[in-house]
Amino acid sequence: MTSISYLRVSPLLVALALGACRVEETTEAETPPATVSVLSARTETVTLFDELPGRVVALRTAEIRPQVGGIVEKRMFVEGSEVVAGQALFQINAAPFAAELESAAAVLQRAEAGVVRTQNRFDRAKKLITTNVISSQAYDDAVAELAQAKANVAEATAALQRRRLDLEYATVRAPIAGRIGQALVTEGALASASGAAPFAIVQQIDRVYIDVRRPASQIEVIRALARSGQLEDTSRVPVTILAASGNPYPVAGRALFSDISVDQGTGNVSVRVEVDNPDRLLLPGMYVRARLPRGIKRDVVMVPQQAVLRDAAGQPQLVIVDGAKRAMHRTVELGELVEGRYIVTAGLKAFEIFVVEGQERVRDGAPVSAVPFVVAAADAQP
Repeated sequence: MTSISYLRVSPLLVALALGACRVEETTEAETPPATVSVLSARTETVTLFDELPGRVVALRTAEIRPQVGGIVEKRMFVEGSEVVAGQALFQINAAPFAAELESAAAVLQRAEAGVVRTQNRFDRAKKLITTNVISSQAYDDAVAELAQAKANVAEATAALQRRRLDLEYATVRAPIAGRIGQALVTEGALASASGAAPFAIVQQIDRVYIDVRRPASQIEVIRALARSGQLEDTSRVPVTILAASGNPYPVAGRALFSDISVDQGTGNVSVRVEVDNPDRLLLPGMYVRARLPRGIKRDVVMVPQQAVLRDAAGQPQLVIVDGAKRAMHRTVELGELVEGRYIVTAGLKAFEIFVVEGQERVRDGAPVSAVPFVVAAADAQP
């Protein structure tokens, strides 16, 4: 009984197994091509940048110091406000200077009266010398007295001008336009022309400098590439200024010059960048980052960073789609990474189609369903 039942079941099992194989073969043959996002390689011009740290420096800085001594009577500005060149900032007691000015004016009048007296004496002596009424010695004395009187007038005039300047200096004024900080002296303080501490500090910040530190070794590499023709000059490319958060400021700068000496401690060279700062967003002393242009490359092929794969040895690869819409992995050589895209130096030609997304679903030689890759607005490159 048992052997007969076994013989009856075995053909049924064989039939079921053969049916399963046919279903598997049919399913494999009917697997649709993998859907991938692709781009066509294009040549373009790219500007290479180095993102470097820098510090903001005021365009001009002036320390407000007195030129005469005296008691400070009044502060004539609002701390932290904008001042213009020549604006009165402090008032020093001017009464002593006014009195000295009047005294100097009186001395000048006395000297001028002496000129009138000696001029008359000289005129008489000049007439008498022709008739030999007076001696030559007397005539020479009259000439010398007139010259001395005129010198006294010149000296008194200079003294009067000096006293007038002292009276003007009693009002301490701003030498430049800019933003003034806090007052460092108060009313009643004794001012001295030889004092070490300033009254206040004015900084012009409608334009500012940013001193950027660039490695000296990098400068030599840039020069070598420029001499070989691989890089073009970037002197007219604007410099983007970035905040600590990484967001760019709505201002742009231009590189002025590189320092002629290298810092012995850090091996860096200082590059000065001038930036328009109309809204006073950049303040002296702030640390920022500057995207300093390094060079311009033309006719290069670039691919998004997510299109690059790595093989077991770490070599970069791209998935290329041929005219028959079949995919194939290809090893490439990569250059700099610029704003999320690699420069391909070898292995990819212009107008070749490569996969950006969906590489994990692709096998070499297998057909693919290619759709254009759409760059999201937030990830779009400038």
